[in-house]
Amino acid sequence: MSTILNQVSKNYGANNVILNNVSAEIETGEFFVIVGPSGCGKSTLLRMIAGLTEISDGEISIDGQVVNDLQPKDRKLTMVFQSYALFPFLNVWDNVAFGLKARKLDQAEVHQRVNDALDMVSLSEFKDRKPRELSGGQRQRVALARAVASDAKICLMDEPLSNLDAQLRVKMRQEIYQLQRKLGITLIYVTHDQVEAMTMADHIMVLNDHEVQQIGTPTEIYQQPANAFVANFFGTPLINVMPAQKIDDYTLNVDGDFEIRMEQKITDKATKIGIRPGELSIEHADELFANATVKSTEFLGDETIVYATTNSGHDIRVLLPGKAVYAAFEKIKISSSNNIFLFDSLNKRIPMEMGDLVNA
Repeated sequence: MSTILNQVSKNYGANNVILNNVSAEIETGEFFVIVGPSGCGKSTLLRMIAGLTEISDGEISIDGQVVNDLQPKDRKLTMVFQSYALFPFLNVWDNVAFGLKARKLDQAEVHQRVNDALDMVSLSEFKDRKPRELSGGQRQRVALARAVASDAKICLMDEPLSNLDAQLRVKMRQEIYQLQRKLGITLIYVTHDQVEAMTMADHIMVLNDHEVQQIGTPTEIYQQPANAFVANFFGTPLINVMPAQKIDDYTLNVDGDFEIRMEQKITDKATKIGIRPGELSIEHADELFANATVKSTEFLGDETIVYATTNSGHDIRVLLPGKAVYAAFEKIKISSSNNIFLFDSLNKRIPMEMGDLVNA
């Protein structure tokens, strides 16, 4: 049941482009996550796959069949919405059974599927309760049970955890992942949360500005971002992206604050540098040797984030292990060892060997 998107586009007139030339191949049994900022077209793309929104151009194929003109009920998939979409007047059991009854399945099969689905999401003891008597996490599990009971081989999820609190999101993330692996279904999952994408996906599609920025595994997306947007979207705290100027074939100057010496020749196209906060280190320094000033710090228990401003005026973030004590307005010296990304004037990453960061 592979799903293929071939140059799929959606627009509402020439001046209102929602998605432009989106192509991807989603393998059978894959956990495929579509991620991007609000308004980038994630939910629209999911609704186009489901058949709820008509495509403007391109082709969508499911299991070798073009489904552009097929009704949603004929696409052999199920969908879990952000708002749960439960019937408030039906109890949990009847909510899960509703779609099966509408398809006029045998009564014994309906009972078997519903009971199995509720048992799978640990809601059997709540089968007689109405949605208003359930917590947010339990309501989401009802929606999951309804999807499981349908026995569809493809499941679409549109930001299903966005209405839950932080701890419950972590728990539900694990449950959804384990459920997908247990059932072996193809799961196409939309989120704006990069942590959800990184921890759950087999492959990630990154959307921005109506177009696909990159498709890859979580490791590829993080370690080999296609451009500055992807690098900036994944990772907490945010990556540091700053302007840089080429001094010679092996040396870059980062806006007068420090230099980078590379092992390979630097192309003239390099105009920016990206450094993950965890790759930076800092030390106390006097006015003469300092290249930055502390703005504030955040202690997170096992690590500390130091927010600073470089001498040239750029904000920079440093992630340090444990508790680090740096006062606001204190002068510091920032340095780094590796994991340096280079970007060109169009913000595309330039593949190169890692260099060393040296204070100028």
